[in-house]
Amino acid sequence: MTGKADTAAPARRAPRPRADALRNRERIVTAAREMFVEFGSQVPYDEVARRAGVGNATLYRNFPERADLVREVVLSLMARVTELAERAAEEEDDPFAALRRFVHGAADERVGALCPMLDGAFDKDHPDLVAERDRLEEVVQGLVDRARRAGRLRPDVGVGDLMVAVSQLTRPLPGTACAAFAPFVHRHLQLFLDGLEAPARSELPGTAVTLEDLRRDTCPS
Repeated sequence: MTGKADTAAPARRAPRPRADALRNRERIVTAAREMFVEFGSQVPYDEVARRAGVGNATLYRNFPERADLVREVVLSLMARVTELAERAAEEEDDPFAALRRFVHGAADERVGALCPMLDGAFDKDHPDLVAERDRLEEVVQGLVDRARRAGRLRPDVGVGDLMVAVSQLTRPLPGTACAAFAPFVHRHLQLFLDGLEAPARSELPGTAVTLEDLRRDTCPS
């Protein structure tokens, strides 16, 4: 008995998003990032749509749930900060200058505004977030290691110390508007950076904080 060999039907490719749809999505994420920094992640959806210049239907079509939008904003912010670190590493000959450039660039991205969005309801283990976080941590770890090998960074400081300080120093004080707080950020960051340079002028309590310490939500004593 003979018959034709079974052949699988070719898989249909998902249609590629139109250019205008991609632009709208980018505008929404940019508007949301700006408004989350100014007002927090609970800002009304219609206000985000208005700033992005799109209709509410377009916003809901791209991000049906607020958690979807918050996650996309966090991903966007992490990607931008990672790119800052990569450019600093590539373009600065002095390892400490690269570290300094990254820190001040991260401040301009308002990374401190990320913290309030990472509340208990936020899915920190989403695969996209884990991948982007790992990419960011790898690049920043490289900046720290390079500065330490060159003898430009004090040896008792870890990348966890750097990340915590940048987050804290770029986060507005309670009851302080971002615009009022912004002029002090780079001054305070520079004071912090001066304290990181080798040779150290004091002995730090405890031990250097690692990324693993931060993931455990505990720091060494």
